[in-house]
Amino acid sequence: MDKAKSIYFLSIVSLIAVAAVASFPQPVYAAGAISEGFAVGEALPEWIGWAIVVGLGMVFAVIITIEVKIEEKYLGVSQTSEMFNTAGRTIKTGLTAAAIVSAWTWAATLLQSSTVAYQYGISGPFWYAAGASIQVLLFGILAIELKRKAPNAHTFLEIIRARYGNGSHKVFLVFALMTNMIVTAMLLLGGSAVVNGLTGMDISLAAFLIPVGVMIYTLVGGLKATFVADYMHTIIIFVTILTFVGAVYINTDITGGVEGMYHKLVEAAKINPVEGNAAGAFLTMASAGGLMFGIINIVGNFGTVFVDQAYWQRAIAAKPSSTVKGFLLGGACWFAIPFTLATTMGLTAVALDVDLTPAQAQMGLVVPAAATALMGEVGAIMVLTMLFMAVTSAGSAELIAVSSLVTYDLYRTYKNPNATGKQLVKVSRATIVGFGLGMGGLAVILLGMGLSLGFVYLAMGILIGSAVVPIALTILWKRTNRVAATAGAVIGLLISTSTWVAVAASLPEYGGVVDLASLGHNYSMLFANIAGIISGGVIAIIGSLAVKSTFNWSDLKDKITLVEMSAADSAKITEDEETLKKAFKFSIRGGGLMTIILIIVWPMPLIASGYVFELGSYGIWVAISVIWVSVASFFIIFLPIIEARHGIAKVLSGKKTEGA
Repeated sequence: MDKAKSIYFLSIVSLIAVAAVASFPQPVYAAGAISEGFAVGEALPEWIGWAIVVGLGMVFAVIITIEVKIEEKYLGVSQTSEMFNTAGRTIKTGLTAAAIVSAWTWAATLLQSSTVAYQYGISGPFWYAAGASIQVLLFGILAIELKRKAPNAHTFLEIIRARYGNGSHKVFLVFALMTNMIVTAMLLLGGSAVVNGLTGMDISLAAFLIPVGVMIYTLVGGLKATFVADYMHTIIIFVTILTFVGAVYINTDITGGVEGMYHKLVEAAKINPVEGNAAGAFLTMASAGGLMFGIINIVGNFGTVFVDQAYWQRAIAAKPSSTVKGFLLGGACWFAIPFTLATTMGLTAVALDVDLTPAQAQMGLVVPAAATALMGEVGAIMVLTMLFMAVTSAGSAELIAVSSLVTYDLYRTYKNPNATGKQLVKVSRATIVGFGLGMGGLAVILLGMGLSLGFVYLAMGILIGSAVVPIALTILWKRTNRVAATAGAVIGLLISTSTWVAVAASLPEYGGVVDLASLGHNYSMLFANIAGIISGGVIAIIGSLAVKSTFNWSDLKDKITLVEMSAADSAKITEDEETLKKAFKFSIRGGGLMTIILIIVWPMPLIASGYVFELGSYGIWVAISVIWVSVASFFIIFLPIIEARHGIAKVLSGKKTEGA
């Protein structure tokens, strides 16, 4: 009770402080002024940065904490270790999809996607969206196999330990935690850079303060609290994107609508043609730079889905019958966010000739600059709010993911195998605090090294891509061998990093010098990313074929045990084998078909033909993006409400659950 009172007290004090600051008069900035040069801190006064980073964070901490307490009081939900780390394994399709969209909507989703639009034209947003949605679509296959073969799992590393033993478990634990650190670093690098760029708030301070509100509600409600927060955050992101769409294509005073944007983009290409694009145009899919980015994006993002406990945790939390549908719907809805936002705002920055240095673009300042040019201070505040939603929701997913890894794969495995539920919850909460505070420190270190959001985003596949295929084969193929899988991940990492350095050293324009500039070159990133994922997979497959061993899947159910869930409770969330097999086949057909459409059927004819969009085809492209984001918004906003209608009615009736 003392802990809860302290949390509420801190939240209320913060809210009062923010309310007092909000009463101060606001300076007025002329819309469009930013197009003449984007000076750091010029768009908004610093107090707005504090209000959003501290105040908005505490608002959500209070709201989510109250929601958790209502569930405990009226729906009989208790915070056991199973509920804290797996949300009771009962999350339905709508909330699963919303949580996936939210966890996959990083700072990079909003910022880097628009950066590549600014650099390469319409191919950039497409390859960002397509290249990062197919992983979620295909992950549905692993998710349903987890439900079939390891229904008691809390983390994917428990499966690795059950198959390969402690040695391999520790190796893959390093890859998993490295993934969480990379993702967290990208979130805070992008988030703090934009807060600093728009308000002038100290960038290191912003990096430390952004996770605070997330820590509070994650501490109180665990994984279920992050799901509810994800839902609320995602609604705000979709509404903001729809507002920008209206500002660019409907309220045409500045852009001239679709026709005005088209003519401005054509003129921009005449003045500054895009190297490697067909006719130097922004309005073409035939872009060498865009395609190269797409390949890097596809390879790198397999690592940050398949090796990230956050996505396995969503698979674990989902009802078996909702798992595949949740991942397919989530992947399809997520596509709309970078595709529509970057097609709208990234190209608006080009059309309005927003003046950004290459360094500012790489820091992710394209969207803030475009929004300020369009809507002045209001646009800047909207970007800041949207970004804060993305950073905190994805950050909460990483917090609870690291918490689960430390709790089940370190503490319960090596420290206290007979730990009680209360002990596990205590360790989970301590980890959330520790990692939450460490997140800011990590971002400050990377900032001090001179690393930008763009650099870390492109490099992530080099560091973790080699573990993708070995991890996937662990749950898919009974012949996967312990030594081959582990060697694939480790040797693949050595090959990818060696390739990275070797290619950087061979680039003639850098004179053989290996530094951040040469390592950040597209060729260095491309070849190293490909080397990592292919070498890891080849070693794991060939090594497993050479050793004719098989694994009995039923051993997973015996070796991975629940903590505070009875056999009767477990039976309630278990589907029959036939239903799960049908879901598996559906995941292969659905995920496979959507992947083929997004990677081959849609883009390749446009690339091969070298087609440059005319006004009519550009209008169709814009219409597709607007319709897609509108339909996605409808599903993400309303489906969870429809599915939760009985629980909502029960709360509104005011009847407490017996024993609550």
